[in-house]
Amino acid sequence: MERRFNVAVAGATGAVGNMMVQVLEERNFPVNKLKLLASERSEGKALQFHGKSHRVEVLTPESFEDVDVALFSAGGSVSLEFAPAAADSGAVVVDNSSAFRMDPEIPLVVPEVNPHHIAAYKNRGIIANPNCSTIQMVVALKPIYDAAGIERIVVSTYQAVSGTGKRAIQELQDQSIAIFNMKEIKTDVYPYQIAFNCLPHIDVFLDNGYTKEEMKMVNETRKIFEDNTIRVTATTVRVPVFYGHSEAVNVETKKKISVEEVRTLLSKAPGVVVVDDPENIQYPLAIESAGRDETFVGRIREDESIEKGINLWVVADNIRKGAATNAVQIAEILVRDYF
Repeated sequence: MERRFNVAVAGATGAVGNMMVQVLEERNFPVNKLKLLASERSEGKALQFHGKSHRVEVLTPESFEDVDVALFSAGGSVSLEFAPAAADSGAVVVDNSSAFRMDPEIPLVVPEVNPHHIAAYKNRGIIANPNCSTIQMVVALKPIYDAAGIERIVVSTYQAVSGTGKRAIQELQDQSIAIFNMKEIKTDVYPYQIAFNCLPHIDVFLDNGYTKEEMKMVNETRKIFEDNTIRVTATTVRVPVFYGHSEAVNVETKKKISVEEVRTLLSKAPGVVVVDDPENIQYPLAIESAGRDETFVGRIREDESIEKGINLWVVADNIRKGAATNAVQIAEILVRDYF
């Protein structure tokens, strides 16, 4: 008989928390009991799981006494406060915030790239889920890294508003409706209008002129590949798209690799779908990635400005593969190989 596990979702009423519950059901994760946790304002709300209604409870340090796996998506400050308590109670935490990602004792995992790092959960009882934009990029770059090495990455992102949460989704919708009805545009979530606009600003600005989101991509990529020699520079942009992050990725490899080799490698790579047929105007689109768990790659072409350069267009659903699905995939490996 298959062993089943008690699972908690902290931040269950948020966009990613909702999706974690949905993905647990879709992938038939072996759940015995499901505990939904959130702040006091969400207490008493209910979410459906396998046709049954589950009531949301208030998150406390005592919430994890009978929990095997805790999926966290409640923000960095909540994770810092409650994830260690969960681990102390015997749960293994998969945390979606940035709180623990760069802690050298805590593994930062993308299952298609570095699943062996999951074993290091024993250090602190916590596994970190990378940033959404990092996840899809490293899934696409892993086969190239293994085949030819990587000297440098230049990435520009085009990130959906769902990465900010439910309120941002509503803000884009409300602003779009207001524009079409020639009404006043109200901004609350973002500092400027996001409808029909692009904001080159995700997370806070740092002293070096980069945003925190951009430096996440730099530092997390190196940690995931276990290679601090990779030079990475990023520009992250919020765009008026509901779901699906898109990225223009330029890679300088250590060894020369052809477009045909890259296309072949990616077509065989786990979690990757190649959509690259310029003659028939086929390339990855954010709206077609929405609701999917794969990372889509297209516009594969040589960078003619350098000797060993490749350009890629990489697209994935940021709420699914960029967050919830990646966390559940980690949990699947955890219970299969380590419990």
